[in-house]
Amino acid sequence: MLKHIPTHLITGALGVGKTTTLIHLFKQRPKHERWAVLINEFGQIGLDQALLSSDDSEITLSEVAGGCVCCVNGAPFQVALIRLLKQAKPTRLFIEPSGLGHQPQLYRQLQEAPWNEVLSLQPTVIIAAAEATLSPATLADAQRSLLEKAKLLLVNKAEQLNATEQATIKQRFAPLNVLFATQGQLKLEQLPGIEHAATLANLDNLPNVTTAVVGEVWLNSKQPICSIQAQAEAWSIGWKWHRSQQFDLMRLQLLIQHLPFIRAKVVVHTNAGWLSANATTQQPLHWQSSAWQEDSRIELIFDQAQASDTLTQYLTACLVPPTAKE
Repeated sequence: MLKHIPTHLITGALGVGKTTTLIHLFKQRPKHERWAVLINEFGQIGLDQALLSSDDSEITLSEVAGGCVCCVNGAPFQVALIRLLKQAKPTRLFIEPSGLGHQPQLYRQLQEAPWNEVLSLQPTVIIAAAEATLSPATLADAQRSLLEKAKLLLVNKAEQLNATEQATIKQRFAPLNVLFATQGQLKLEQLPGIEHAATLANLDNLPNVTTAVVGEVWLNSKQPICSIQAQAEAWSIGWKWHRSQQFDLMRLQLLIQHLPFIRAKVVVHTNAGWLSANATTQQPLHWQSSAWQEDSRIELIFDQAQASDTLTQYLTACLVPPTAKE
């Protein structure tokens, strides 16, 4: 087994492009490294793992759904992280905390026992939208408090900035290394701590995991599994649809675009194939081919509670009728 596993926190507010950056990094994984990724989602449905799914057998994904992983002494985080480390035996670990979570607490607690004997926490990567970096006050509280622990600020959607604005941002956040990106692109050699490697050891000092993984059973393949998460920061609703169900792509897109969401993530089986998309407020959905084909998943986050039954009815109306699929 390994210890001193280089561990990278990829942080940022909701919808800044953390998952997109991870996808770009996956494509650059050195052949001699095994990667593990622990994802934290605000919603309960667990959709980031589907979005990040790839054919790379040397990348293992796990997720903790339903809020914030900052309480790393809690059972869900311990179970997920210990199981991931023992299963994947990674030479490098990535953790993507929820954009609505308490990221500074996570950073601090990962430096405590037993994690400090297993993980080698690298300087944090903060991803921020271009408009948020024009003034430090517009950064989320979690990101501002992580600035002193960070080594890289990745300014996403930088095509919105002119040369003068970029120079101002670099000066404002000095001595922090500031990089400007579109679509969350980051070169692997620019990742802080990429030069560090894990060392051989055992993980006997980690607690034993006895919590069983309970699989979901489809009692009716025509009905979705729906989960709701309500917290002070936001309200989310997510659905899983059996893979045999197929959505009409145009109907689904029109429906989602007219909803007042602050975040939308979608991986669905459609009449145009398996597709994924994600967007924030007032952004269009950009569809791309999906490697995940286990089931359809839709997660919507709002700033206030919605009529869940009505939303489910709207989505059901977007399904392709059985006769149309024959």
